[in-house]
Amino acid sequence: MNVIVTPGKLAGSVRVPASKSAAHRALICAALADGPTRIGISALNRDIEATMDCLAALGAKLARDGDAWTIEPIREVPEAAVLDCGESGSTLRFMLPVAAALGVKARLTGRGRLPQRPNAPLTAALREHGAIIDSDALPLNLSGGLSGGRWTLPGNISSQYVTGLLFALPLLLGDSELMLTTALESSAYVDMTLQALRRFGICVEAAGNGWRVPGGQRYHSPGALAVEGDWSAAAFWLAANALGGDVRVEGLSDDTAQGDRAVTGLLGKPMIDAGGVPDLVPALAVAAAPLPQVTRITGAARLRLKESDRLESVAALLRALGHDVEVQPDGLVISGGAPAPCPEAVRTVDGANDHRIVMAAAVAAAFADRPVRITGAEAVEKSYPDFFRDFAELGGNIRVEHAG
Repeated sequence: MNVIVTPGKLAGSVRVPASKSAAHRALICAALADGPTRIGISALNRDIEATMDCLAALGAKLARDGDAWTIEPIREVPEAAVLDCGESGSTLRFMLPVAAALGVKARLTGRGRLPQRPNAPLTAALREHGAIIDSDALPLNLSGGLSGGRWTLPGNISSQYVTGLLFALPLLLGDSELMLTTALESSAYVDMTLQALRRFGICVEAAGNGWRVPGGQRYHSPGALAVEGDWSAAAFWLAANALGGDVRVEGLSDDTAQGDRAVTGLLGKPMIDAGGVPDLVPALAVAAAPLPQVTRITGAARLRLKESDRLESVAALLRALGHDVEVQPDGLVISGGAPAPCPEAVRTVDGANDHRIVMAAAVAAAFADRPVRITGAEAVEKSYPDFFRDFAELGGNIRVEHAG
């Protein structure tokens, strides 16, 4: 579906959905625990549902009661399972090591750009420790098991590789060391993982450029927990405020391991190192575009491997709105100011089948010089299905334009 946004100030209060990153981690820990866990998740999305489906395929039982889920852990591991990861990179990189540690013969599948996203460093490490994997890309088949020992991974490709192994290594019989061969980027996501592991009683010890993980551990359920609000989602409403809105964002925790809380200090900055917060780039870019300054965003090369080539798609978004932007190997240079004239009555932005591009485009459109059509707006279902409902409740002028 396409949506047409007519400019108009966004104002009011909005409660952001549960953190997608925190929900993945809590669900996986709960499925591996020694007893049931009740988890409050204020809103689901396709990525969280993909992780839930994979855990169910591995033998966990999940029951919903309003905004809470009771997770009955995996009691009996199936001999074989199909793990459909949807379009979720987190689900794939987390579930692959976990399934290997459990000794499951599994087929992992996915859709969208997920089969094109890189996994070779993770699959190579798993093979070195006993897993049999027939491909580095989806679909792939997994069998065998895993042994402890010394593990090495690069830290500058995806922190998801590290998180996946940190979930799996405590389950192995032998002790393990996980060492990084390069500096860790997006370290806040690993901090979130370590926080979740501690909450479930798992011991992981820092060791130089990595961690020591004792084997033979058991995940212990804390009984109940609530997933905090998502700073990644909040970033779009905070960007709206930078553009002239008056949105009060509720449901966030200042005492959080989420790296994207940094958005409050990055909006409006002329120099932005996005190495630790790549998901913020679309929101930061649209907030920067009207400013009378040059904004340089660096450290974002990994955005080329997201749901879209997010450097190119952010640049295309800004150009469609009349702004000057240059794509560089690891970022963007945005020459801010008023938008260039447009002969069309309606500007058109390609949503690129990317939830963060669509949300950034909608926020920018609310403050644009004319109506903006956003194609493929349903992509928001990946992380924030109620985004356009909240957008409208904040006063956003939106009209759905169904294809055909």
